[in-house]
Formats: sequence, structure tokens, C-alpha cells
Amino acid sequence: MNKNIKLAVAGAVLALSATAANAGIIIPAGDWTVDIGGNVNTYYSHTTKSGSLSGTKNVITTGLLPTAFGIGAKTRQNDLDVAFQFSFFTGINSNGGDNLNGSTNGTVHTSESAGVSGNGGLGYNSLNIRQAFLSFGDKSWGTIKMGRDLGVYGSDAILSDMTLLGVGSGAGGPNSSTLGRIGSGYIYADWLAQIAYTTPNFNGFEATGSIHENLGSLDNKELGYSAKASYSFAANDVNGKVWVEGTTHEIATAANTYDAEGYGIGAKAGIAGAELVGYYYDGKNMDSGIGTAIDTTTANAYGGQSMLGRDNKGGYVQATYILPTKTKVGVSWGLNSINTAVNDTEREAWIVGAYHPLTKHLNLVAEYNHLDVQGVASSAKTEGTAKTMSLGAILFF
Repeated sequence: MNKNIKLAVAGAVLALSATAANAGIIIPAGDWTVDIGGNVNTYYSHTTKSGSLSGTKNVITTGLLPTAFGIGAKTRQNDLDVAFQFSFFTGINSNGGDNLNGSTNGTVHTSESAGVSGNGGLGYNSLNIRQAFLSFGDKSWGTIKMGRDLGVYGSDAILSDMTLLGVGSGAGGPNSSTLGRIGSGYIYADWLAQIAYTTPNFNGFEATGSIHENLGSLDNKELGYSAKASYSFAANDVNGKVWVEGTTHEIATAANTYDAEGYGIGAKAGIAGAELVGYYYDGKNMDSGIGTAIDTTTANAYGGQSMLGRDNKGGYVQATYILPTKTKVGVSWGLNSINTAVNDTEREAWIVGAYHPLTKHLNLVAEYNHLDVQGVASSAKTEGTAKTMSLGAILFF
């Protein structure tokens, strides 16, 4: 089983890997062992914005980890460990990415009756099949994975984020999940069509390399490449992990060809209920502007400006502690900074949270996110603060 997928959120990321360490519902089926699992989560979030971000939002939504249902299976055949995984992610709020009712952010399509809201019975939520992959290998030579799964670059940053159990920032948007600390501490790893190879575990050392969809490319002439090396350790009550990662993409525009490149370094260590996480990344020609993806095309430019020529760097630090009541409390700070000769854009956030296991599978969550934004949007100066308080629960099965 892939120890890199083990998280402080226990079973929260069962759906993130067919070889996840935390099993759900296990069903023997002939030569196969079927594993069914996932989560359901719901939060009330209140956001107050000031400055050029003025406004108030009250929403009932899913968090950074969307509600998910995953089904996978594994078997041992011809000296190979063979597995597959399908995972279905959805939100609970209407006006999701599929836009089945033809509405936009609550605005009724002209084909619908006048005065009918985009919410309610016709306010379909979205369904996103983020994972569909197969894997095969052996502990003696490693594992090959082929299909759609979480990207290699930036994966440990998001999987170590405490807001994976909660909301973070971005509540109230039209999407089926929030941002957590995406865009205020790391760039989103995203879910990519890829072929990846992971080495055997050499006393804690592992490396993964992948070829994948070239994010930000409009012509699909080139592939993207990412790699990560990590070392996991455990001794007595101390455990942890360090990792380095890199990615490169060649982006072709009508006029020129550019390289979008990035690297990252991170570490986490835990002892007696306390854990510290630190992560830093640096890149060029990266990001759609708010840290959500590696995307350099003008089609998804920030404020109508291409990301070409921009440098993007940032990171986050996080500290959590499990109280005698088993409640995990945490605080983190992070920043995304995008710099050019024309302007600078920054998204800085402080987050505090409490995560209480009411039962083995059910967690109650309370979070506060303070996000400061400075930059350019639609050729106008953006400078403001978004304060989000979230209360809810997440259930794993």
C-alpha cells in the first residue's frame, strides 16, 4: 500500500488512491478484493468582504474535499499487484460546473420561467469523475499507474493541508468545492490524464515521475513532465516526511513558445499529537492568477493578462495538535505571490481550525479563514479582505 497517501485526516482520502492505506467497505469478489469508500460533508459558511471585495455571502456547501464515492479493486496475478479506481465527486450546492439547468451563478436561463431561481429542484449540482485509472507493479520493481488521478507536482502540499477536512477560502463560489489553502500557500495539483511510475520503497525513500496533460496548452502539441522524491521516517514517537518536486510544461502561443516550470520543497514532522508542516514553491510562467492551476494561456489569464512572463512563488506553514479530548486544533499561514514588471498580485491567508471526531467516522469542523488580496483584476486595482467562518461536519465511510 502507498504510504504517501496516508494522511492526518485518516480515511479522508480513501478515494485518492486505489492503494490507499485506509480501507473502506471491503468485499471479496473471486480473485478480486473490492474496496468501497468515500465521504459526505456539509458546511455553513459566512463570508464578509471589505475593500474592493465588498459583500456578504451565506452558503450551505461542500468543503475543499468534495463529497465523494469511490470504488476500486485489487488482485495479485502473475506476480503483479493489479488495481483500478473510479471516484465520483459532487457538491451539494446548485449551479455546479455542469450547469445542467442553464443558469449562471443563480441567474435563470431565459428558457426557464420568469422569476424561478437557479436554486431548488432545478438547481442541479455537479458530478466530476476525477479518478479513473489502473495500476500494476510489484514491490520489487515499483508501480505503473495509467489514467486520471491527482497530479504529482503539488500533491503533498494539498494532502498535508488541514483544511482538507474543512473549507478554508473560496466558500460561496459556483463550484462544487472550496479552495482550502489553494491560492494562498500552494498551486493546485489538479487531476490529470497521466502515466506515472513510482519506485519501490527503499527504507523510506521513494520517487515518482509522470508524463501528463500539458496544462495551459491550447494545441496539445507537447506533454507535461513532473517528478517527486520523498523520504518518510518513523522512530519511537517521531514520524515525518520530506520531499522535493518539479514540473515543466512547454506552452506554445500564436507568436512564441514558453516554458512553464516550477519546483517545490516540503517537510512535516509529528510527535505526541503535535505536527508541523512547511512548504515552499517557486515557478515561472505559472498559474491562472489565484493559484488554482498551472495555466499560462491568455484564455484563462488573470484580469485579461497572460501569465507569460510572470514569476509565482509562495508557501505555507502549519501547526496542529491533538488535545486530550481528541480534538485536533490547528493554525496555518500561507501566501501566493505573482510578480511581473507591471504589477504584483498577492493572496495571503491565516487559518485556524478545530476538528473533533464525534465518532470513529464523523468529524465536526469549525474554521476561520482571513484572506487578504492585493493585485489587478479586469485592469482595476483589487485590494480587500475576505473573512470566512465555517461550521459543519464530514463523514467518512
